[in-house]
Amino acid sequence: MFIRNERSIGEFVRFYPVVSILVIIHIVLYTIIDLLALQIGEQIYAWGIGFNPLIAEGEYWRIITPMFLHAGFMHMLFNSFALVLFGPALEQMLGKFKFILAYLLVGVAGNIGTFLLDPNRMEPFLSTPHVGASGAIYGLFGIYIYMAVFRKDLIDPASVQIVMVIFIIGMLMTFLRPGINISAHVFGFIGGFALGPIILTGAQPFSMWRNRRMHKDDSVQFDPNRWYKKQRRKENAKTLIWILLGILVVFGILGRLNIL
Repeated sequence: MFIRNERSIGEFVRFYPVVSILVIIHIVLYTIIDLLALQIGEQIYAWGIGFNPLIAEGEYWRIITPMFLHAGFMHMLFNSFALVLFGPALEQMLGKFKFILAYLLVGVAGNIGTFLLDPNRMEPFLSTPHVGASGAIYGLFGIYIYMAVFRKDLIDPASVQIVMVIFIIGMLMTFLRPGINISAHVFGFIGGFALGPIILTGAQPFSMWRNRRMHKDDSVQFDPNRWYKKQRRKENAKTLIWILLGILVVFGILGRLNIL
């Protein structure tokens, strides 16, 4: 599920258009706001940033727009990487409409949690602004965890191991690293878990072959080495766990040193 074996970026975009569009939005907004520092970028950031006192005054769009904004390159890169890793399987399983609906709902759940648990939400000089897609990312984790517990027919054991390991490490980092929006992570996850039984109705297990059939790529013939390749994918999944673990540990250390 989480081993990317698309043949090209173009194939990835064809198979997973919603994930691709979300990542493109991340990159474009980062480029306009941070990289080029355009005036329109400053206006977009000011209009879209999550700021609870303004939400309390009726600017309710700010429970949605922060999902597409990020605080710097590493923040954008890490969330986009997580989305590319964990989003595609769900996009295929749920379908484009249900996936984007689920993504927005769990992201909103994270931002509502951020609003409700902010003791300074009525104090403009004390409340802290927030941005990032991590609440929505943890919402996807919530759906996967529900799947691992109640819908084992939709997820294989190797994928369960990856999800559990990365989720546990991510939650530990949530409480250990400074400057993390804990409420968004926790409420995003709760929202995804609660949404699981509804959104997974009618879902089918992920299949790369289904992607190729849907896009009429019938050039792939019988492969006598398919068993060997399947075993290699399992080994790659284990390797990926350690790679992601290393990445998260490095980010955690850099965060503790205030380098990120």
